[in-house]
Amino acid sequence: MADISRNSISQPQFQLYDMETWERAEYFHYYMDLIKTRYNLNVNIDITGFMQVLKEKNLKFFPSMLYIVMRTVNTFREFRTCLDREGRPGYWNFCNPSYTVFHKDTHTFSDIWSPYSEDFHTFSETVVADIARYGDVKGVKGRGDRPENFVPVSSLPWLSFTGYGCDTYSDSRMILPIILFGKYFEQNGRMLLPFSISVNHATADGYHSSLFLNTIQKNCDEFAGE
Repeated sequence: MADISRNSISQPQFQLYDMETWERAEYFHYYMDLIKTRYNLNVNIDITGFMQVLKEKNLKFFPSMLYIVMRTVNTFREFRTCLDREGRPGYWNFCNPSYTVFHKDTHTFSDIWSPYSEDFHTFSETVVADIARYGDVKGVKGRGDRPENFVPVSSLPWLSFTGYGCDTYSDSRMILPIILFGKYFEQNGRMLLPFSISVNHATADGYHSSLFLNTIQKNCDEFAGE
């Protein structure tokens, strides 16, 4: 496995955009106020080498992939952009994952969260410990006191999907991305992972989302030392 650890991150800080100089100010207002738009992109991520490392190192799939996702989120400002309590746009210096755990006895889920660390092993061990501690807590919110700097991530391990979309029927002020990955499968000797991101167009265009998805692939490859 390649060395993808980094130093500890700082405390969460929210930086407002200067609407006079922010290059996306016009686009933000256009897609927030005039034509409210979210879009979804779905791709297959090649995790062949990634899975081999997990097997060799006896690492768990979910916390490892969650690390890849959050490392990528925290690379791009566009995917840490949100609104403050007064509705003003800005961005966090980093985000934590808010993710779902499944209850086999009731076939329901709960949201829990874990603090992000740039160090892979620290992050993975924290996620494993948090799932053990909060994984049996029932209700929509399995762990309280979720920090404001979060990005929602879900897994759908029962289905190798080819498309995914999500929407709300109210005027949501939630403009952070929503990320989902599914059941990995083998095709032509490669292991592929269905991966989807739902993006508010006010924060990012197709160019930025393409960079994000390509970096997911790059980070998987680096994890495998490829």
